[in-house]
Amino acid sequence: MLNKNNVKALLISIAVSLGTGLFLDLIMLLNAKSYSNLQESVLSPPMWLFISVWNVLYILMGVTAYLVSKSRQEEKFIGLSIYIIQIIFNILWFVIIFKYKKLLFAFVWFIMLWILIIAMVHSFYKINKKAGLIQVLYLLWATFVGCLIFFSL
Repeated sequence: MLNKNNVKALLISIAVSLGTGLFLDLIMLLNAKSYSNLQESVLSPPMWLFISVWNVLYILMGVTAYLVSKSRQEEKFIGLSIYIIQIIFNILWFVIIFKYKKLLFAFVWFIMLWILIIAMVHSFYKINKKAGLIQVLYLLWATFVGCLIFFSL
């Protein structure tokens, strides 16, 4: 059951995660021409959908981070550390691809991010099965985005 403190912690977790997503939306929108490089593929979604999916995923990341943080397992610190590291890698990936337009470097960076996402999903699943399963959506979307980058090289 969510009490007042838990609701506050959940909202803070979502706000931090979504705030990151909105910051990345801004980077992408200010560098919209870079997204056109990814749109060479028939599978590329329109920019509004691309941004929307990322924002939903950032909300879900906030929820899952909250779920893991409420665990009594000591492993939660490892899971949350991986979560923070992958968020940092995600931010830097957006900067590399959309601001600096370095597709090959972005793809190599993305592979490291993808490995971190897998580690996070695994860690979260061990701590809270629902959190781990929700993060599979992020892994699937990231895999799709990685394919878009690869086919844009």
